[in-house]
Amino acid sequence: MSDDNTIDYYLKAAWQSAANKYNQIASQFGITQATGYVLINIHKEGTPVSQIANLLGVKTTSLSRILNNLEGLGLIYRETNHADKRSVKVYLTALGMEKRELAKDVVRKFNAYLDEHIGSDERQVLVDTLKRINQLAIQYKPE
Repeated sequence: MSDDNTIDYYLKAAWQSAANKYNQIASQFGITQATGYVLINIHKEGTPVSQIANLLGVKTTSLSRILNNLEGLGLIYRETNHADKRSVKVYLTALGMEKRELAKDVVRKFNAYLDEHIGSDERQVLVDTLKRINQLAIQYKPE
């Protein structure tokens, strides 16, 4: 079996193409695809660092560098829970909210473009298949 005919090859290739396109667009606004993804997932009432780490699929220690960068850019600020010093929530600054809206708009437009070129039946099959692959990947136990 060659690498270019495995399911995971096509999953990775498709995601890499989408991520590269997002990075090209995001760079015009002074951010990256990863930055936009983080900003989109920070809620008004703040979002725990652990929740952001889970969304990105990274450990909270790895997320620290990303958050330090976002803080340095003036896009976020962090607050420690006074009752539990281990718990930290991330909030958007006014600039962060502005960049978040730009990122959401980019995602909406890209998905509208995809919807124009992928029929609703084909889209539903794709979504169902990807959900199934996700379930199978979680369940997989190598021998």
